[in-house]
Amino acid sequence: MNLKELIAEADATLRTKWETRAGRKVPEAEDIELGNDAVILDGTVLYADMADSTGLVDNFKPWFAAKIYKTYLAGACRIIRDNGGEVTAFDGDRVMAVFIGDRKNTPAAKSALHINAFVTELNQTIRSVYPDTSYSLRQSVGVDTSSLFAARTGIRNNNDLVWVGRAANYAAKLCSLGDATYPSHITEDVFSKLVDEAKYGPDRASMWEKRMWNATGKVIYRSNWTWKP
Repeated sequence: MNLKELIAEADATLRTKWETRAGRKVPEAEDIELGNDAVILDGTVLYADMADSTGLVDNFKPWFAAKIYKTYLAGACRIIRDNGGEVTAFDGDRVMAVFIGDRKNTPAAKSALHINAFVTELNQTIRSVYPDTSYSLRQSVGVDTSSLFAARTGIRNNNDLVWVGRAANYAAKLCSLGDATYPSHITEDVFSKLVDEAKYGPDRASMWEKRMWNATGKVIYRSNWTWKP
């Protein structure tokens, strides 16, 4: 395609109205047409992200880095699915998932704490298998909830779903706030809908600490709790 043809295709897309419908399940790419077709649904988005993957690939053998990628992403995906979420995308060292339903926020938040517990145990396993390694896996999870607009983008034989909405954007950005002390972050909208078992530990100790997200002026909550799946 030359530039004139590319612009003509873009012009057609911009002028065509969206055909939308309400979604009752997390769609697959095949459920949505490649044209201006979309599914709208209320969903809670989770992003789980490995920290400092650049340092991992720069300072360790490729086969070791590949094993870390594989074990982290596989474990995170299994935890997400066990909690009722649907894995919707991979982006290098992170995974995106969507939860829907009346209690979508609680299983998403629990997934964040489950992943933290998994990584804590995984680091012990890494040190057991490779006692001389200096590597320690760090990760972060971000969770938000909102209306989502799922559309299919790309070209024939090379396309996938794109998720448009605040939750997809905020969940990804919350990952950047995670650190070794507080790897799990959720928005106030998620926290307000959690059942007590996902808010409080023994003796009603709060599992989440209220914070201000200065970049947005919004209240968020962070946690360093682990919850074994």
